[in-house]
Amino acid sequence: MDRTTINKIRERINVRLFTHKNLVLRVLRIASLLVSLVTIASIIYYYGFPKTLDSTSVVSAIIAISIGFYILKFLAHIFYDFHPGRYIRDNLTEALILLFILLSAIIYQIFNIAIIKFVSDTLGFDIRPYALLFVQLYFFIIVGFESGKASHKLRLFELGPSALMTLSFIILISAGTLLLWLPEMTHSGIRFIDALFTSTSASCVTGLTTVDTATHFTLKGQIIIMILIQLGGINIVSFATFFSTFYRSDSVKYQSILKDFLSTGRLSDTRALLRRIVYFSIIIELLGTLFIFFSWHDQVIFTHPAKQFFFSMFHSISAFNNAGFSLFSANLMERWVSESYNVHIWIAILIFLGGIGFATLEELFNLFTSWKKLRRPWKYLSIQSRLVLKTSLLLIVIGTLVFIYAEHENTLSGLSPKGFIVTSIFQSVTSRTAGFNTVDFAAVTQPVLIFFIFLMYVGASPGGTGGGIKTTTFSIILKTAYATIRGKRNVETHHHTIAFSLIDKAYAIALFALFLIFTSVFLLAFTEPDVRFLHLIFEEVSAFGTVGLSTGITPLLSDAGKTIIIISMFIGRIGPLTLALFLSRPIISTHYRYPEIHVLVG
Repeated sequence: MDRTTINKIRERINVRLFTHKNLVLRVLRIASLLVSLVTIASIIYYYGFPKTLDSTSVVSAIIAISIGFYILKFLAHIFYDFHPGRYIRDNLTEALILLFILLSAIIYQIFNIAIIKFVSDTLGFDIRPYALLFVQLYFFIIVGFESGKASHKLRLFELGPSALMTLSFIILISAGTLLLWLPEMTHSGIRFIDALFTSTSASCVTGLTTVDTATHFTLKGQIIIMILIQLGGINIVSFATFFSTFYRSDSVKYQSILKDFLSTGRLSDTRALLRRIVYFSIIIELLGTLFIFFSWHDQVIFTHPAKQFFFSMFHSISAFNNAGFSLFSANLMERWVSESYNVHIWIAILIFLGGIGFATLEELFNLFTSWKKLRRPWKYLSIQSRLVLKTSLLLIVIGTLVFIYAEHENTLSGLSPKGFIVTSIFQSVTSRTAGFNTVDFAAVTQPVLIFFIFLMYVGASPGGTGGGIKTTTFSIILKTAYATIRGKRNVETHHHTIAFSLIDKAYAIALFALFLIFTSVFLLAFTEPDVRFLHLIFEEVSAFGTVGLSTGITPLLSDAGKTIIIISMFIGRIGPLTLALFLSRPIISTHYRYPEIHVLVG
């Protein structure tokens, strides 16, 4: 039988199948999402509530049925696809996983040999719990792919970037709250307001805590917090759209939404940049985990290498996402941890990389891959990256000098020369975005608290994982004020003129931020009358800047005070201007102009 005859037969079969192909695939797609959600709900119940023989058997049965469904679904796709070979190649990972599961079931039924048990006996340790965990994780990945396939349909709801970002964090915080509220996530239960506070703090990568992360939460709860930090740091929408990049989406509006999220210049940049963001994050966090793993002080004792690895990974993710959460009760002030100066250095580097923004991070990566570019680095950096790096480094240097001057006879006294320098630089870096602390901020001097309030207000850079009004906003405001004082008509930087629309946006962000901080501190003064005013301001700016530093008053806040801080963390993460755009109505027309007036100012 020649190739022409085969193609004719295939074409005749495809014509017959085409009449009901769309209906079958649509039903399978809907059923797939439902099966995934039921399976995930059962897995959540399995881990969130005390295990019994009945619950374990029910969850195992649901997983087995779900695996059978996905095998049938994959075979149906191959059957209905016009090019089955190409479909298998495009979904090779899923094909290999399902093939392995199918072969395992067949071998067990025919030869009564469990492959997982056979591998465990061969290796000398039981891998069955890890295999079960892998299968359960696989279903979360499936939901991610299903969400990605459907994410381009978000345009049907006419949601803009501001609405998507706001709603995505509301969904993430709500899901995190419910998960942390489950019995198995804590040792002795948790109040709803504290679960909400912790979920918001983790999702908004802040680090403020009302309960001790190290002792109050179980390992499961700590893993949930780590996942919330990861999703909140890169943005849950970025993860959903990351999965969608594996599928075609030709909507210009969809690409435009991604462009606004990622602060890229061209529509064609969005998909590639989005993938690089996720890949960069994973690679940097893994490298950070390894470096931290081998850098702990000899006196920091871990009961098992697996625990040391988990602690290293948790702090790496927390640092890169500028979260400030720690698995030590006293944060990095814990005995011997406070002297793990190499760990502090790696954490500071991760904080800096996560805070400068992914666009700048990518430019730096490209810079260090070329010796020619390294000889004249500023020539190959964009103006935004130059502003980000100059402003960030300047603030770090000034913060270090202020901390040394104000604390050399206080919290820095008695430290070794290395500890003196590392601690000063570390606190300057972490005060802008992250919230780790190696000194007690309840004991630092007032000048440090006041200056660090300013650093927290400025925060990280656009496109990064930190909060604040952003370094570029602060830089533009400074340049505008300088140009006004000099009497210049235009605001210039690096031989370019800054657009007045950017200047207006910078001032709007700074003003909205000040208004939010003032309002929140005003309300906190009512709810927390016994707390020092400076400590209230420090706590509020730390929440708004998603920093996480505290003078120790967070667990002592009333429920009303916690609610105010929760709202501040949320607005600080999505950005005050984003919230304003989400709540405001668009102007129908701007093609008019009233007569000018002149009033006295200053």
